Amino acid sequence: MDTRAFDRGAEDMGNLVHLEHFNVLHNDQQKATLFYVVGLGGTRDPYLMVGLTNMWVNFGRTQAHLPSPQHGATVPQVLRGTIGLVVPSLAELEERLARIAPELAGTRFSWKRTKAGIEATCPWGNRFRCHAPAPEFGPTELGLLYVDFDVPPGTAPGIARFYGEVMKAIARTEKSDAGPRAVVNVGRHQHLYFTETSRPLPDYDNHHIQLYIADFSSPYRWLLERDLISMETDAHEWRLQWIVDPADGRRLFQIEHEVRSMKHPLYNRPLVNRNVHVTNTAYVPNGDAFRGTY
Repeated sequence: MDTRAFDRGAEDMGNLVHLEHFNVLHNDQQKATLFYVVGLGGTRDPYLMVGLTNMWVNFGRTQAHLPSPQHGATVPQVLRGTIGLVVPSLAELEERLARIAPELAGTRFSWKRTKAGIEATCPWGNRFRCHAPAPEFGPTELGLLYVDFDVPPGTAPGIARFYGEVMKAIARTEKSDAGPRAVVNVGRHQHLYFTETSRPLPDYDNHHIQLYIADFSSPYRWLLERDLISMETDAHEWRLQWIVDPADGRRLFQIEHEVRSMKHPLYNRPLVNRNVHVTNTAYVPNGDAFRGTY
């Protein structure tokens, strides 16, 4: 008999299975293509949302959903926090961001190299933190690692209770360099962070994140009893907008969750990812697809 000691708890994932996408409205599909596809190195989904009113951009097993208005301009949405990505090469990302900079002049686009990786801001102000592959991210070389939300002071403990008690996730609080935060495990190597800040937060503008969960009905019943279900989409999906403290019902932070069951038709859908090295002038036969791990 093998007598080695294993930390079996390290393999637990909790109820949140996968953070598949974030969704932010924009008002210029050309600029969105420049930033998300040409700059960050994503791949526009070739099968779904291929028109002018929405675009889905693949990053490994995850996506950015980027709807645009059908009639005239609108105020773009800006996520209240930072989106964390892992990319195969920071050096190549730097080259791509530098290349698109002249075409995005006059927008809120910016980027800089930091100790953690590369911080980039989209033309409308959405913040990204891009990391090189590392052991703490598992084998993933391309994908959405986390969303780090800015939340009001004193809310992290209640947010951790919400995800632990209501959403049945593995959640805790910890001290970070930026301040106290709630940490929520999602799937194998993804997280939601909620970092307290004393800075004033902008009003919520209806951007959202999407999660797949295993126990689909228990959180739903708890939220329904408290009138916290914001949308009944279909048999496979419901939505909520308010994170509340289960201890007293206090509303802590507003962010729409698009919650899907693992029976949803799109669950674990294979996503197409391109090899950003390949161009028409530097073509490699059979090298069109991304060959890394995601």
